[in-house]
Amino acid sequence: MDIEEQYDKIYRYCYFKIYDKQLAEDITQETFLRFFRQNLNIDNSKELAYLYTIARNLCIDTFRKKPVESLDKIEEEATYDPSDKWTDGFTLKSIIAKLPKDEQELLLLRYANELPINSICKITGLSRFAIHRRLSKALKWLKEELKKGGFSE
Repeated sequence: MDIEEQYDKIYRYCYFKIYDKQLAEDITQETFLRFFRQNLNIDNSKELAYLYTIARNLCIDTFRKKPVESLDKIEEEATYDPSDKWTDGFTLKSIIAKLPKDEQELLLLRYANELPINSICKITGLSRFAIHRRLSKALKWLKEELKKGGFSE
C-alpha cells in the first residue's frame, strides 16, 4: 500500500465528509496515527478497509462534537470559486450535491479515490451487488442531469 497516495485519498474522503480543510487534515493525520499504532494486528488484504473505517469513525465523532452553525454565518462564509464553474451556475459539485450522501460517498470512493469494489464492500458493509446497483443508479442520474445542463456524451 502506497502511504502517500492513500494519505491524499483519505484526506479527500475526510474533506467530503466534513467540508473543513483544516479539520480534514487533522482527521487524516489522526487516522494514520491510529492505523500505524494498530497495524501489527491487521491482515494485509484488510488494511485499506481498516484505514477508511478509522477515517469514517473519526469524521462521525467530529461531526457529533461540532456545534451547529447559524445559516447567516454559513452564507457569509460562502465563496465563489470560478475554477469550479462550467457554465452559469452549473458545476459538477452542485449536481453531485443533489445526490443522497451515501451515493456521493460511493462515487467518491470508487471514482475519485479509485478503490476496488471489494474494498468499498468492506468499508461500507454493503454487498457487491448493492454497490454496483447504487453506483449504476447514481451514474445514470448524473448523465441525465448533465444532459439537462446542455452537456451531451
